[in-house]
Amino acid sequence: MRQASRRVCAARSTATLAGQTQKETFVNEAFVRIDTLLHCAIEGVLASPPATPAEGTCWLIDEGAGGAWAGNEGQIAAFAGGNWLFFAPRDGMRLLDRSSGRDLRYAGGWVAPDRPNAPSGGGVVDSEARAAIAALTQCLVDAGIVPAA
Repeated sequence: MRQASRRVCAARSTATLAGQTQKETFVNEAFVRIDTLLHCAIEGVLASPPATPAEGTCWLIDEGAGGAWAGNEGQIAAFAGGNWLFFAPRDGMRLLDRSSGRDLRYAGGWVAPDRPNAPSGGGVVDSEARAAIAALTQCLVDAGIVPAA
């Protein structure tokens, strides 16, 4: 078997193709996008960027956005590498709002469920039915589907 010649291998080297240098930049941005969108959790809803955002935090941009967020209302803003990345929502997207503990769902706009009202009034008070409704409501709260109060 013949050994490979280093001279021949070196002669065949060509310049790196465009987009092949600094691959880590593209890979790292892809990881940030995956981390942000796969199981998205926002810190809250704001109209302007926080003064000192922590690395990796996400926010939902409110109406009337200003500063670095101007023109990105309704989008998710993620702070990574000292820059803001913006993600446009799609129908069916869900995220957790850490400030309220509620899940938000996108269906043409961000919607959050309201807590159901407890039963009241009526001619006959059925304590078992009311207890069951209260237990079901608590399950919805525990699952983050409806707010606690």
